[in-house]
Amino acid sequence: MTNQEQIPIGRKITQKELTQKIKDLEKELKVLERLKFINYRYQGKSVDEAVALIGVTKRVGYIWQERWNKEGIEGLKPRYKGGKQSKISSEQLEELKKYLIKNNITNTKEIKQIIEDEYQVNFSEKHVRTLIHKMNLK
Repeated sequence: MTNQEQIPIGRKITQKELTQKIKDLEKELKVLERLKFINYRYQGKSVDEAVALIGVTKRVGYIWQERWNKEGIEGLKPRYKGGKQSKISSEQLEELKKYLIKNNITNTKEIKQIIEDEYQVNFSEKHVRTLIHKMNLK
C-alpha cells in the first residue's frame, strides 16, 4: 500500500535553478563560518581557541585570518570554481549517451574504447563508470 502525498510539492523554480541556489547558499554558509572565526578573534580569542570552536585546523585559521587582513569579507569567499574542466564537453557527453542507449552498450571497457576512438580522450575505467552514472545509464 502506497501512501499518497497530502500536499504535493509546488514547482516554483526549475531543478537546475534550485541546485544553483543550493550551491550559492552553501558558499554563503562557508563565509558565515569564516566570519564566526574572525568574530572570535575580535573577541580576543587566540587562533587555537577560535579554530577549536569552528572545527578547522590551525593552518586554515591562519589562512582565513591572512585573507581577512588583506581583503576583508571578499577574502573569506570560497575561491574554487568547481574543479578541473572536463576533457569531454556536456554536448559530447549527451551525444555519447544517445549512442550508448541506441546501441544498448553498457560495458565499461567498451564505453572507454568508444570515448578514446571518438573523442581522443583516455579516461580510467573508474572515471568511465563515473560518467556512466552521470549519464544515468546505471
